[in-house]
Amino acid sequence: MRLLTYFHMGMPEQARSKRQVHGSAVIEMALIAPWFLFLFIGVFDMGFYYHQLIAVENAARIAAEYTSSGSSLAADQSGACTKVRAELATLPGVSGLANCDNLPLKVTATSGTGLGSLGTATTVTVTYQSGRMVPIPNLLQAQLTVSRVVVMRVKS
Repeated sequence: MRLLTYFHMGMPEQARSKRQVHGSAVIEMALIAPWFLFLFIGVFDMGFYYHQLIAVENAARIAAEYTSSGSSLAADQSGACTKVRAELATLPGVSGLANCDNLPLKVTATSGTGLGSLGTATTVTVTYQSGRMVPIPNLLQAQLTVSRVVVMRVKS
């Protein structure tokens, strides 16, 4: 008992309070670390989602430019599909696809007169379903579906 009292008495007051502060920092870090991890995973997944969103927008624009290059190509769904697959080749689940008829990649190209007096228009719709992501309740589901529609005037 005397040794314990001597050890406790011999320790300066600053050293004792510093050790107590370090212990509380470990407890605070243990409580906040899961929230930081959760936040990091959410930001990481949102980055992938926005990358996919931008890629689908670009693919729809490129396919619409292709189908609007002439009246014979205005409803060329297979040509639009080829352009979209080439643009989205880096996204998961697209590289092995032979066609664009069902998810994870669906492309439709139609022609019509939707621009009033400007003549014939082509409409390209690209729908992409993402791969599995970390689900965040009420914010991100396990899979996200991105769809973009582009309407362009067909060049005569």
